[in-house]
Amino acid sequence: MSSEWPLFEIFIRSKNGLNHKHVGSLRAADSTMAIENARDVYTRRSEGVSIWVVESSLITASDPSENAAFFDPLDSKVYRHPTFYKVPDGVKHM
Repeated sequence: MSSEWPLFEIFIRSKNGLNHKHVGSLRAADSTMAIENARDVYTRRSEGVSIWVVESSLITASDPSENAAFFDPLDSKVYRHPTFYKVPDGVKHM
């Protein structure tokens, strides 16, 4: 039964793009079937040049409710903010 098939996240790279963008999800028996179904569902007008499928259960993400604790420590790392030195006069864009 298809409701028991794993859920796949679908990413498509468009003809004009350099990166893949998440376009949706679908259920499929395996990754090959997921790619074929994604082609039929998400690239009907030949707008894609590459398809990635990732089983949803394999994706790990940060928790949005923990954003403050997860991202705030970055502000304390001064080496990531090169503001402590003088830019030479000859350098126009940095």
